[in-house]
Amino acid sequence: MSNLPRITPVAFVSIAATLLISVPLVLGFLKNVHPAFDAFTHFRAHLTVLLAITALPLVFITGWRMLGIVALALAIMAFTSVLDLSLLRGLSGGTAEASAQSTARYRLLQLNLRYDNRTPKEVLSLIGRSGADVVTLEEVSHMWRRELSFIEKTFPYHQFCQRPGIGGVAILSRRPFLHPSTTKCLNRNTLAIATINFGGAAVDIAALHLGWPWPFDQPRQIEPITKTLQTKLGSSAILAGDFNAVPWSATAERLAAAGGFTRLRHIGPSWLAQPLPDWLRRTVGLPIDNVFVKGRITAVQTKRLESVGSDHLPVLVEFSILPRPGESQTLQASLRPLN
Repeated sequence: MSNLPRITPVAFVSIAATLLISVPLVLGFLKNVHPAFDAFTHFRAHLTVLLAITALPLVFITGWRMLGIVALALAIMAFTSVLDLSLLRGLSGGTAEASAQSTARYRLLQLNLRYDNRTPKEVLSLIGRSGADVVTLEEVSHMWRRELSFIEKTFPYHQFCQRPGIGGVAILSRRPFLHPSTTKCLNRNTLAIATINFGGAAVDIAALHLGWPWPFDQPRQIEPITKTLQTKLGSSAILAGDFNAVPWSATAERLAAAGGFTRLRHIGPSWLAQPLPDWLRRTVGLPIDNVFVKGRITAVQTKRLESVGSDHLPVLVEFSILPRPGESQTLQASLRPLN
């Protein structure tokens, strides 16, 4: 017993905090074992910072230095697993490809409206100023149905999927729906799908609102929604919404795998409970508003816009639709100047 290192009050607090924080952090890496572990992974970025803070004093305390070093190594490893997805922001990987093809660019705006938003006019103004061709919305309550009627002339094509309580999901579009009769409200109106004509290219747009993670509804929703994504979407599609799941969670990974999607990175934190300030939402919030793409869709830029009274930030994605094989040569030939 005399060989045990002396535990001072500072050491005791640091050891206890380090061990308590390490448990949910490690369990989060077992996210595919049980939905409860996946719930822990949503806070991985926050837990790594807390772990580093609590472990650092141990590095300077005799007898506990190794524990501090191991805990710091765990924090660094965990932090690097979320760094490029959550905290860095910039252009997505499709930028160079989109520029090289010189294709037309379009905009999609994703926003959880918040069912009881007290500043609806700010939201409508932002939608207009964003220049969005298509808008995906969540928590479209009865109040929001009335407010959105003011911009019906700007977005004459729309699909609303109503739900009681906080409301459903919606897709608004400046561009015409292809086969309007095939627009769908699926999975208890948590998922809306519409095929939209972008300059002659058919693209399926899907708006999704998942419930909260375990122990709430999200685990029960995933199985039917992944089946829907496998069967109801075409070869080129965009899935956007409030997933209530961070990009590195098992939930997000299952959605991406089911639909054959690529997750757009660098969107950054987008949600934090009200009435906490917007600057805090952008830095320590959860990145649960996501956009996935597949097929000929290539993202050019993603950015978060200013807060408009919701506890979620709007996300604007600029994207291009790559030509089908053989179309690029035809396009270049048609643009070649005549001699």
